[in-house]
Formats: sequence, structure tokens, C-alpha cells
Amino acid sequence: MTVVDAPAVAALKPPLKWAGGKRWLAPRLAPYWAAYRERRLVEPFCGGLAVALSLLPDQALLNDINPHLIAFYRQLKKGFSITMSLRHDEESYYAARTRFNALIREGREESEEAAALFYYLNRTGYNGLCRFNRRGEFNVPFGQYKHINYVTDFSAYSAAFRDWEFTVGDFEQLQVEPDDVIYADPPYDVQFTQYSKEAFGWEEQVRLAKWLASHPGPVILSNQATTRIVDLYEELGFKLLYFDAPRRISNTGDRTPAREVLALRGM
Repeated sequence: MTVVDAPAVAALKPPLKWAGGKRWLAPRLAPYWAAYRERRLVEPFCGGLAVALSLLPDQALLNDINPHLIAFYRQLKKGFSITMSLRHDEESYYAARTRFNALIREGREESEEAAALFYYLNRTGYNGLCRFNRRGEFNVPFGQYKHINYVTDFSAYSAAFRDWEFTVGDFEQLQVEPDDVIYADPPYDVQFTQYSKEAFGWEEQVRLAKWLASHPGPVILSNQATTRIVDLYEELGFKLLYFDAPRRISNTGDRTPAREVLALRGM
């Protein structure tokens, strides 16, 4: 186990492992963002923050349905350091998972302790998954890593987050301004969509597409290029761009590139 300090703002990396993270996609998004970088970036599904930390907008509204994720980011915005021992062993992991779920039941999921445990579970658990059962309990098993680099000092993130607002909830509840740039990266139109206790199914995909189409400002969506996703966004008048993307997590071990689509509107 190695403990390192957080990097400088210009070189900040996502602080968490995140299934479906879009760090690899950021270079494709950068040219579109360059024309609007004086505007506010809105991400209804901010996830691991790979895009926001790559584009580094001055102002951002970053939302996710997962309250534990947002609670962690809010701690980083205030200035956050972990003082608990971070041990890379199975016994410590399951003890931490039990304690984290106890804090959830006690209504203390926004505490500094919960944020520290969330980070530890994320870095140590299987494949960086963030999965909760229907009772809202974190249930990811121990990960089989040979070595983990843990960060304990996250103070560098507070400067980057200074004018970023972090919110929890459904995307339709966001207070979006007409000239905001929206980048939406929802759970993909695939079988596994449960990153929180709420699922994201086809009804939500359609509702999101219509909400994005109603925004008067620039919009970019990324999703897997399934037939129904392509048909949905074509019917709503989006410009579609296709490319192959790396597949980093797969239940079957398949690592072949996945066909992806960017749906653009107003840019």
C-alpha cells in the first residue's frame, strides 16, 4: 500500500475509480467545449468527474443520483484529508463496508467518516464498482488488486471545486440556465444500470432525451450506440457521431471496443 498526496489543480485526476468513466472521451469533447468555455458546464450525471476535471470549467453544476458520491465531492470542496488507516486486506474492507452501511442507516452518510469510508471502499472494492442494493446498502465485494495507491490529502481539489455546485437528484430537477452547456453521460442502454438504489431504464432514457432536446443551449450526450438510442436521438433532431470506445468493465471478460455515439444539438 502506498499513500500519495493529491496533484496540483492543472493535473488533477478523478479521485475515484468509476465504472463508465469518460477520461478517455474528454479529448473528443474538448473542441466542442472550447467555443463555450466561458459558460457554465452542467452534468446531470457527473459520475467520476473525469470530464469536468479535464475541461476545468470556471463554473459548473454537477449532479448525480448517488448521494454518497456527491457527499464525497462536497467534502473535497471544503478541503478534506483522510486520517483513518487505509489497509489493503479483505478483513479491513468488509469491516469498513459494515461501518459505512451502519452510517447510512444512522443518517450520517454526509459525514467526514462516511466520505473517507466511501473513498476506501471505492479504491479497494471489486473493479471500482459503486453498487447498492434495494435497501440502499453498499454491496460490492473485495477487489483482487496486487497494489493500491491511496490518496489521503485531497486539499488540491478544493481550489478546482471553488465555483462548482454539487447536487443530488433527478436531472429534471436541475436549475438550468438557457445558455448552459449540458454534457449528459447517463447509465448506458445496457443491462447493468444500477449504480444507486434507483435503476435507470428505458423510460428514463426517453425522458432524458426529451429533456435535453428542450434545452435552448448547447447539448452533448454520450451513450452506447444501440439501435433504439440512435433512433431516439435521430427523431429528436440531434447530430450523431459514432466511434469505438474501450470497454473497461465486463461481466463476461469481453474487452472488445463498444460502439458509442455522441448526440449533439445547438453546437
